[in-house]
Amino acid sequence: MKTRRTYVVILLSTVGVSMAALFPLLGRKAKAGAEDASAGLEPAPVVLAQLRAISETLTVSGEFRPFQEVDVHAKIAGYIRRIYVDVGDHIRTGQTIAVLEVPELNAQREGAEAAVRRARDAIRRARGNFDRANSLHAAAHLDYSRLKEASRVRPGLIAEQELDDAQAKDREGEAQMAADQASLSEARNQLDVALADEKQLTAMGDYTRIVAPFAGVITRRYVDNGALVQAGTSSNTQALPVVSVCQNDVFRLTLPVPESAVPLIRLGSRVSVRVPSLERNFIGRVSRFADAVSEDTRTMHTEVDVPNPDGAIVAGMYAETNLMLARKESVLALPVPAVSRNGSTASVLIVNRQGRIEQRQVQLGLEGDSEVEIVSGVKANERVVVGSSARFRPGDVVIPKLVAENQGDNF
Repeated sequence: MKTRRTYVVILLSTVGVSMAALFPLLGRKAKAGAEDASAGLEPAPVVLAQLRAISETLTVSGEFRPFQEVDVHAKIAGYIRRIYVDVGDHIRTGQTIAVLEVPELNAQREGAEAAVRRARDAIRRARGNFDRANSLHAAAHLDYSRLKEASRVRPGLIAEQELDDAQAKDREGEAQMAADQASLSEARNQLDVALADEKQLTAMGDYTRIVAPFAGVITRRYVDNGALVQAGTSSNTQALPVVSVCQNDVFRLTLPVPESAVPLIRLGSRVSVRVPSLERNFIGRVSRFADAVSEDTRTMHTEVDVPNPDGAIVAGMYAETNLMLARKESVLALPVPAVSRNGSTASVLIVNRQGRIEQRQVQLGLEGDSEVEIVSGVKANERVVVGSSARFRPGDVVIPKLVAENQGDNF
């Protein structure tokens, strides 16, 4: 009996060892079976639907034009005595660009100064004549007054002829005084004319110095030292400008905005400007627009002022702008490649918790460059298939693979 019990213990021990060795083998087979089952499933790239800010922008290309650009002409005709600038020189407001030599102007100024002196001498002479006439008239008037008073007090004492002569001298003195006063007034007017001529010639002398109208850069130089230039105000000749000046610290970016976006353009809006030739971005503002749509192009002329503090922008460069038309904060959005469109309807593929593909009809809202607003049809944090979804069908079992949203275009 003791021997039988020993055999039972040995048998149970042997069975236990065999089962312990069998369990790992069964686990490996189960794991291998699961891997074999998942090996037949296709991975599906997905993104999570999340709340974020989204903006609708319009990309428009335009050309940079100087904020100001003028041809600087001479006010008067003359020879270029000295020109101080050349193409590419940066100038400041009021800086001397060139100096003219006008030989006849000095003679005209001397003549004007002589005319002023002559007019002043004429005033002194007319004033002297007026003072003398005033004195003579005062004496004649006093004599006449005395004779008249004596004749009134003692009638017959003064002869009528003598009284008439005194009255005539009084009136003659009064007339002479009025004439001399008119001469004095005329002399003063002549002085005003002479002073005006002198002032005009002095101003003309100031015009011999040609100055910069604003700060900028010289873009063209038309004349050299010694060249004869005509007055820019002359209508009989085609006056040649001295230089062309361009303001380059601020540029106008001219944009043809499509008719559909015209109602959304606002003055003062910030604009991101990309200059491909410089590989740089600048910030500008919408400063003015035509407020009218061209009948030929169906676009509205719009200008964006772009600061150019370091002078990197050059007139004529092309740039691309992103005009912000609308913006929403904290809305549910998905990458554009995650949405399939069919006419006016749109749909997405969802990977549910069981790993199956579901097709959802969605309503779209604001659409940006890379994202689109989902108004309804998808909830936050649901897994949405992104990229090429033609290989997936509703009901397929897949393995969701979370990818970065900016990689959606690669699938």
